Amino acid sequence: MRATSISAAVVGAVALCGSVLAGPPAYATETDVVIKKVSVNGGKSIVFGTSRTESFTISVTASDDSGIKNDGFLQIEREKGDDYWSYHGVPRCTAVSATTSTCSLTVKLERDIDLPRNTLAGPWNVYVQIESKDGDLYSADYGTHSVKRRSTLGVDAAPEPVTKGKAITVTGKLARANWDKYVYAGYTNQSVQLQFRPKDSNTYSTVKTVKSDGTGKLRTTVTASRDGYWRWNFAGTSTTAATKTAGDFVDVR
Repeated sequence: MRATSISAAVVGAVALCGSVLAGPPAYATETDVVIKKVSVNGGKSIVFGTSRTESFTISVTASDDSGIKNDGFLQIEREKGDDYWSYHGVPRCTAVSATTSTCSLTVKLERDIDLPRNTLAGPWNVYVQIESKDGDLYSADYGTHSVKRRSTLGVDAAPEPVTKGKAITVTGKLARANWDKYVYAGYTNQSVQLQFRPKDSNTYSTVKTVKSDGTGKLRTTVTASRDGYWRWNFAGTSTTAATKTAGDFVDVR
């Protein structure tokens, strides 16, 4: 069934930060409105877990010789097959000069603003509509931005303490948010790096790469050689955010 789009609430102007989206030329239509910068979530991927406590901001810096009207429309949306989802609303514009304003829309998930479908993780289209005070209108798609499912990862290295030269078994589980069911489920057949940091070092190095099994679980053995910390590191995918565990210390005697 086709999902309905979601209207976002405006939570005030937010300072423009992060990387700039690659978008269309400044004059997308016959207009004097110039789009100088567009930023979604400060340039970072939007990552949703399973709760409705997530938020992100879309910010646009635009200029016109007459100034920018405190109005407009900002949207991020994706359609894949029968599924469609959209977060959108009217931004709040703050003048930074007589000709230039920053217009920002903050989306906060809440009881009436829901998560998208699992199938919609990936690149979302960003749409910008900004109007000048003398009626010029900029209205165009402006690049894409990544929306990902949050991942979780655990680690346990045992036994502890362990005799030097004996085996250490390192286990864990990789899971990711299931937006359809509001749970975290095992992320299967994914490559995860096992990393080690000696007790007297601040740097982790990769020891081996292990694939998660049919339930997302990880398991491998290594030889105990010295005191240090073991962790799992998942690099992420196009649909799922990267994550890594804290280090689990093993005392080698």
